[in-house]
Amino acid sequence: MHNTEAMKPYGTALMDFYRGDKTETVTFYRDDNMVSYLAMNTFFRGSTDYPHDKIALDNCRGRILDIGAGTGLHSLYLQDKGFSVCAMDISREACEIMRERGVKAVYCMDITDLEAEPFDTLLLLGRAIGMVENLQGLDSFLVTVRRLVNPGGQIILSSLDVSCTTDPVHLAYHEANRRAGRYIGEVEMSLEYNEMKGSVTGMLHVDPVTLAEHSEKAGWSCDVLAQEEDGNYLARLVKKG
Repeated sequence: MHNTEAMKPYGTALMDFYRGDKTETVTFYRDDNMVSYLAMNTFFRGSTDYPHDKIALDNCRGRILDIGAGTGLHSLYLQDKGFSVCAMDISREACEIMRERGVKAVYCMDITDLEAEPFDTLLLLGRAIGMVENLQGLDSFLVTVRRLVNPGGQIILSSLDVSCTTDPVHLAYHEANRRAGRYIGEVEMSLEYNEMKGSVTGMLHVDPVTLAEHSEKAGWSCDVLAQEEDGNYLARLVKKG
């Protein structure tokens, strides 16, 4: 799971944006020296601006845990619809923002530390499943959260099938992963914001077939709710047994 040190640049940038500086951007450094950027306004968009977000929210039911909730944009939407929602994030800044924006129940912790009554829906949007870092972490997560889900309950998550790319830089990264004995969707990276650099951490992008295989072993059924040509997709896992 991501640690707080790794995510500190993200949290600080979120807070600066929230406090009024609308130009804030976080820099991502991948371990092959590829650099990318993410503007913080993405986390303050409308709750259903992205088609997959709307589908995911429409499929939520019962008592909901929003994991990696960020600024609470999805929690607030569900809360306004009358759902019982708990929001979770490891970033203290994100949790502070959520409370100020009106999210009623906020947990500032890692999912492995949560002790709570079971939920009917675990929600991980914005590819928040990536926090598990690698396939081993995914297996651990799928086993760990079973205790937090009622019988017949569900996990709704978004992720990315990286094999859909044609970018030679990404394809070379996939091949390097294969040579190293790693799954192609496992990424090593660090974040930087205003000369604040977080520790190196992992990020997992898992394709639907691999997700289904690992879900089945952990006692979940898996179906794809929506998928785009660029590899972005939305899946639902349902607890069996």
